[in-house]
Amino acid sequence: MEGLVNPSVAFWRGRRVLITGHTGFKGSWLWLLLRALEARPIGMALPPETDPSLSALVGITEEADSHYADVRDPNETARVVRDAEPEVVFHLAAQPIVRRSYQHPIDTFATNVLGTIQVLNALRDTRAVRAIVVITSDKVYRNNGSAHAFLEDDTLGGHDPYSSSKACCELAVESWRLSFFDRKEIATGLATARAGNIVGGGDWAADRLVPDLIRAFINRKPAQIRRPEAVRSWIHVLEPLTGYLLLAEQLCNAPAVFSEAWNFGPRESGMRSVDTVVRQSVDLWGEPSAWEISPGHQPFEAAALRLDAKKASDRLHWHPRLDFDETLRWSIDWYRRWHTGTKPGTLCAEQIERYLAIR
Repeated sequence: MEGLVNPSVAFWRGRRVLITGHTGFKGSWLWLLLRALEARPIGMALPPETDPSLSALVGITEEADSHYADVRDPNETARVVRDAEPEVVFHLAAQPIVRRSYQHPIDTFATNVLGTIQVLNALRDTRAVRAIVVITSDKVYRNNGSAHAFLEDDTLGGHDPYSSSKACCELAVESWRLSFFDRKEIATGLATARAGNIVGGGDWAADRLVPDLIRAFINRKPAQIRRPEAVRSWIHVLEPLTGYLLLAEQLCNAPAVFSEAWNFGPRESGMRSVDTVVRQSVDLWGEPSAWEISPGHQPFEAAALRLDAKKASDRLHWHPRLDFDETLRWSIDWYRRWHTGTKPGTLCAEQIERYLAIR
């Protein structure tokens, strides 16, 4: 981890930061991380979809700077942006579930593509904004099954509606950057960020592996596993979030240099099959638990998906700090301690402090 750096407290202290999708899993962790860096996060999102939700458990939804609004609504989006006057924006609001995208493809495209455009359009004339990071997905690439590690300039694609919508989002961001943000009187950096399979405590979304496992463990029922043979790049939530913050710092300092796409993925050792994740999670939970292959037809999902994050390592000095075993242990430990009564805010604060202290 030569050259490892943390986000700068001096840079973030007091800075107004808009997070779209702040009531979600990643958005909540980003809010707490920004608080630890003494920034002023401002949130715009729909109410939490899950119960429990991390944003509610740690009190984010009760804060004055937390706003319920739909990014697909141009008037609501413009109002929040106008009132917030953000200097930095992280756009995370999305329909993020592959299986749901098969059930609701139009809503998926409306949120992931049109919602992104509404946010970018509202920011066009916002003089305060200096950096915008749009979070997409590792699934934006055209995956032909070769299992090679995708580079940022590889061809975009997407088999399922979710993946395709995120690839379209990448194209929309590129268009808005070239058409509008490069021509602003005051330079604004605009980049996209693509991360691997993100895990960590406080995620309760349906159809995600670790939350599905935790629900099964708590309810003492066999977990339903769709594709145990699938191989993914597993990364703790704090890893890409730290990368997003380092990217935003550089976008403010040199927007013309850093306004492009960025991968944030684990080292090669972070590649593991679903079966491996399930078996190790069962061992880490430490109570009787079981799993079984989910019956019935399953929609298409890529057999393997890897990212090459060398550019972020070389130019942002970002490196994954946790190996696969640590990533899974931190995640399962969070849920296990929450289940036995430890407050979620305490758990998140402990892990953020511990993570930033790694040298």
